[in-house]
Parts: sequence; C-alpha cells; structure tokens
Amino acid sequence: MQYSAGIRHSAAALVAAAATVLMTGCGPADDGAVGVPPATPAASVPAAPTPTGGSPTGGGGASSTGGSGGTAPTPSASATGGGTRPCTAGEVKVSDAQQAAVRPPGTGTGAAILSVANASKHACTLTGYPTVAGAGNGSPEKNLPLAAAHSGTASTVTLAPGARAWTKLTFVNVQGEADGYCVSGATPAAFPTLVIGVPGAGSHQIAMTDGVFAECDDKVTVSAFSADKPS
Repeated sequence: MQYSAGIRHSAAALVAAAATVLMTGCGPADDGAVGVPPATPAASVPAAPTPTGGSPTGGGGASSTGGSGGTAPTPSASATGGGTRPCTAGEVKVSDAQQAAVRPPGTGTGAAILSVANASKHACTLTGYPTVAGAGNGSPEKNLPLAAAHSGTASTVTLAPGARAWTKLTFVNVQGEADGYCVSGATPAAFPTLVIGVPGAGSHQIAMTDGVFAECDDKVTVSAFSADKPS
C-alpha cells in the first residue's frame, strides 16, 4: 500500500511537470516559434536637403542682403554728385581789361582781354562765353547790351584756387581821329566801364586799364573762356 501511494505521488508529479513544460512553451518569449511574424520596422525617411545660399530657416543669407558679399556696396562718389562744381558769383573775381596786342585796325579799343580768377579755397569750373553790356552810369536798367558773336569752342575749364580763365573781346573798331567815325555810318560809342556776365557766376563791372571802351555798331565777338591767355 505504501508503494502504491508512492507511485501515485510520482505519477502526479510527472503530470504536473509536463503541464509546466507545456505552459512554458506558450509564453511570450517563444512568439517567433509559433509563427507570429516580428513587427516590421518603419521605413527610414531621408533628411530634407539644406537650401543653397541661406540658412535652413530662410533667414539671412545672400538673398536677404541683395548680394553675395552680404553688405551693400558704398555708393561711389560719382553716384552721390561728388566732384568739382561750377564757380559761383561769390567765388570769382573779374579783372579789368587790357588792350589786346592783336586787334582790328582803327583808333578805337579794337580788342581787349580780361580774366576770371577763382578767389575761393577750392577748385571750381567755368564753361562758355561772357555776355557784354555798356554800363549805364550806375543805373543797371540803362545798361546797353552788345550783340555778341561767339568765337572758338566752349569747353569746361577747371580752376584751382587762384587760377584764371581768359576771354577776348573784339569790337567793331572806331576809325579816324578826334571823335572818329564808324564805317557803317553809325555814331561811335564810348563806355568808361562794361558789365561782364560770367556763366553761372553773376555780372561784374570792369574798366579798361588805360582809357575807355570805344566801339561801333554795338557789336562784339567774344571768345570761349580758356585756360590759355589770348593775344
């Protein structure tokens, strides 16, 4: 009877052991052994490329500054209006006139030369021809403009401080002695002073260094302002 009880206990132990083995074979660690496929890994997504010429966030970079250098160029002096400017009325001094060596035949003034000097402390430019009028004895409204013909080609003269530009006035000359006469039959005119208009630099009253301005027909030929002194 004791042996039968032992056999029953042994059989029961074997059954319990078998059951444990069966239960262990169905555990989570053996999912692959019973045909359950493993989880499929997610597909890898490539990183977005970084934009060329700027930061990935779109701020800064060459496109935001308008140039590859990142800093806008400084305007040149020529783009902002720099350089030598025209002379003004307060910057020039017109000399009295002196009789020219080369002049039309006659007994009147014939021709005279004068200069415009830069009296400022910086360079300035002068371009063109003077205007000429007989001064009206202190009354500008009585000035007598002379009809001016132009001689030579006008070009810009750059005057350093103290430098001069020259012009020559050639008149229809008075003929004969004493009061003289005009070939045209007109009455000669004499002016103690002339009013010279300088392009862009105002009007200036001048005299002759010796004598008065005597002319016929109220006409004058004026040369373009030049750095070269005429004869």
